[in-house]
Amino acid sequence: MKLTKTLLSLAVGASLLALAGCGSDSDSDDEEDTSDVYTLQLLHFADVDGAPGAIDEVDRFSALVEAFRGMEDNTLLVSSGDNVIPGPRYFAASDSSLADVLGVPGNGRVDIAFMNALGVSASVIGNHDLDGGPAEFASMLTAETDGANRYEGAAFPFVSANLDVSTESSLAALAVAGGQAPASAAGKIAPSAIVTIGGQQIGIVGASTPALASITSTGNITITPPVVADENELYDDLAAVIQPAVDDLVDAGVNKVVLLAHMQQIAIEKALATRLNNVDVIVAGGSNTLLADSDDDLRTGDVAADNYPLEFESPAGEPVLVVNVDGDYKYLGRLVLSFDENGVIDTGALDPALNGAWASTEAMVRQLMGTVDSRVAAVSAAIRDVLAARDGNILGQTSVYLDGRREQVRTQETNLGNLSADANLWYAQKFDASTVISLKNGGGIRSAIGQVVQPPGSNDPADAQFEPTAANATVGKETGDVSQFDIEGSLRFNNSLALVTVTGAELRDLLEHAVAASADGATPGQFPQIAGMRFSFDPAMPARTTSDTNTGASTTGQRIRSLVVETGAGDVVIVRNGVLENGGTTYRLVTLGFLAGCMPTATEVGAASCGDGYPFKNLTTNLRSELSGESSSNDPGLADFAGYGSEQDAIAEYLQAEFDPAGTLSFSKAETDAATDERIQNLAVKTVDTVIVP
Repeated sequence: MKLTKTLLSLAVGASLLALAGCGSDSDSDDEEDTSDVYTLQLLHFADVDGAPGAIDEVDRFSALVEAFRGMEDNTLLVSSGDNVIPGPRYFAASDSSLADVLGVPGNGRVDIAFMNALGVSASVIGNHDLDGGPAEFASMLTAETDGANRYEGAAFPFVSANLDVSTESSLAALAVAGGQAPASAAGKIAPSAIVTIGGQQIGIVGASTPALASITSTGNITITPPVVADENELYDDLAAVIQPAVDDLVDAGVNKVVLLAHMQQIAIEKALATRLNNVDVIVAGGSNTLLADSDDDLRTGDVAADNYPLEFESPAGEPVLVVNVDGDYKYLGRLVLSFDENGVIDTGALDPALNGAWASTEAMVRQLMGTVDSRVAAVSAAIRDVLAARDGNILGQTSVYLDGRREQVRTQETNLGNLSADANLWYAQKFDASTVISLKNGGGIRSAIGQVVQPPGSNDPADAQFEPTAANATVGKETGDVSQFDIEGSLRFNNSLALVTVTGAELRDLLEHAVAASADGATPGQFPQIAGMRFSFDPAMPARTTSDTNTGASTTGQRIRSLVVETGAGDVVIVRNGVLENGGTTYRLVTLGFLAGCMPTATEVGAASCGDGYPFKNLTTNLRSELSGESSSNDPGLADFAGYGSEQDAIAEYLQAEFDPAGTLSFSKAETDAATDERIQNLAVKTVDTVIVP
């Protein structure tokens, strides 16, 4: 944000502090505020779930929180989910060296320690919070003693009104009633919470995406409402589930309510804003949408998706605000609100000099005169030491930026998507030489491998330069080196690889699902990254609407216009001008175990749902083979930090074999824009379909 905005915010913040009197952010403050106008400073974040650079941002982020708390006593800090994700930081939290800062080390506990130190009052449950499974999620929330050491667990509750965790054995003991103070429900899971700040009660309600079961590990958690194809029907159903939790708070005398909504697509939070009564603010999560106002000073290369805050009207005609900022501790959202005596927001008092996305940069911390929280600094330093060793384990070389940005891998072919899909295909062929095609979801790629550099003197995002990885002299890493840390950060889930057999018709149906959610502004995790095939699609054509059961030639989708499989012996046309050809021919496909987990193996039944909703159920050959269950002698053995049969091992082995760390051959295929992509051709931006070679 501009210096003028910073100075103005300091001045106005001081004025607010004087007007507010001696309020407190303690949930035990029960002195009534008798003034007609109540001021609340809402600080918020989301999606801080493990990008490699996030650990370098959290110290400065804590300084922003400290600075703003010093300006306004009536401050509420919340998270709208995805606080953890299985990846480098998540697993490094189990290192024994972290006992000094965590008490008892354990997966994901570093991030909970950050949130405790920051003073978070509540968080909604995001999909990535459950990626390690319900039992591991419970371990992060629950205190644990090991001899003289003690891990304190979460000092705040997780809230979600549409999840019933009492049906999942590992979480049942954590389920409590809604409407409790955060301190009373710390480390528990509830529909809602009530925090008392400056003599006023603020209700906090949570809501998680109904699609949770298809994108994470939910165990036996009961999720409502069920997902339906009609979007408006789903939004109505979801609002009907959330509204009773809001009503319970209103019945308890609360007239100011914040909804923490983790919906993955901000369009859903927008839809909820016009369907819910007595909700004042919706803090969105899961979409990494950067909302900002006109005088926010954004980071290099960042562009606001829309204004901050977004303003809507409830069915009762009252204002509802929707806010969101980008994740990984890069931004702190700040919304200073004035409520009248009835708990209604005065939108005329919204001040862009105070509100917006505040970047956690050194310059901003200096301007705000913020102080880094010593507890955050101690934890970040300890985890940084553990991660540094992994950055020195070099697996390969690249001379280009490997594009794994969310807005890219979920909307178009990228060079990192191609590299990962190629690696999976190459690796799978070591186990089964008949494998010819590779399919993975773009949502499984969590970050780019490389750096974005802004030329000196330029603030224009269009001038940003995308370069290969930076050197790290302390561990012997040179520019362009791809390390274990880079791979773990980008492919954080480290999904298993699985082999399945599909017919041409079944492959087409899989790809119809892959592009079914593609639309302007959408970033669906199901969007594919592929190898061994090429296809074109038209997002203006009817999208597939059926379930995760494969319907083969009867697919309801009409978006795939051309599809070719590269067999090695020549191209086989599967779809031409939207018409199926060679639908009965079979192909061996390598995919992620997450996507095809609904299929049985030779020894195990499949999961209830296919990952990301992919239609792997009901294939003609209804059997998947996990590479990790095959003989390890098939593994090339060039890298050993990840288990064989996993996607991290596949790309590490592939880099070692093809783009070795000695630098004699670097990966050099630069990213291309969607108009020139060849594997995945979006006919909305590419005028000529070149999938089928005449």
